[in-house]
Amino acid sequence: MSGHIESETVAAEAVDGRTAELAANLAELNKRIGAACHSAGRDPASVRLLPVTKFFPASDIAILHRLGCQEFGESREQEATAKVADLSELSNVRWHMIGRLQRNKARIVARWAHAVHSVDSERLAMALDGASRAALDAGERIDPVRVLVQISLDEDPGRGGVAPEELAALADRVAAAPGLRLAGLMAIPPLGVNPAVAFARFAGLHARLLADHPGALELSAGMSGDLESAIEHGSTCVRVGTALMGARPITSA
Repeated sequence: MSGHIESETVAAEAVDGRTAELAANLAELNKRIGAACHSAGRDPASVRLLPVTKFFPASDIAILHRLGCQEFGESREQEATAKVADLSELSNVRWHMIGRLQRNKARIVARWAHAVHSVDSERLAMALDGASRAALDAGERIDPVRVLVQISLDEDPGRGGVAPEELAALADRVAAAPGLRLAGLMAIPPLGVNPAVAFARFAGLHARLLADHPGALELSAGMSGDLESAIEHGSTCVRVGTALMGARPITSA
């Protein structure tokens, strides 16, 4: 009996310790975002923090939810789908698919994704549109899937993204799809390039998109190391993993 009580005590202490760690990291991030917004002359409310929880346990998400977070970014369908099921009792949670998505996973992701940040081809958009409409018809969701078109700023196919010259056509296709809602753009700065240069180009592409799609206001850009520069150039959603969650508990392999 005493061993069981000791185990429960150790587990409770571990949760308390992780809660304190995440709370401190969250407070520091909110300070960084606030300071970056102040420097850019922006309202801090115009920038959302999207915790990137891939590779971390569902228990961490539950802690962050208690700390006030309601949106979470995941990159792998199988891992994300399991977490969605494990945390189904949490209220007002919005899940974001931020990693590359295979067309054959669209049906599953459409059941739980509030938004997909990584749409970079017409074939993927149409697969997601069909999946979203099926989920809507089945009562598995109540709104179209919000889509952020991922832009390639380095022409590296391994990192995903549509070429800038193909953006307009893909955006038009997404906007016309009944199961989708064109929400904006997402980008990842090229490796070895000054993020400010990449984000400035990204902002220019967004301005051109807004001329044809004024409702596509979201800019998903900026991570742990470059969120200040992203906010300076108009990001409305910073995707932060390491600075909030700490080192990954497992590898990505």
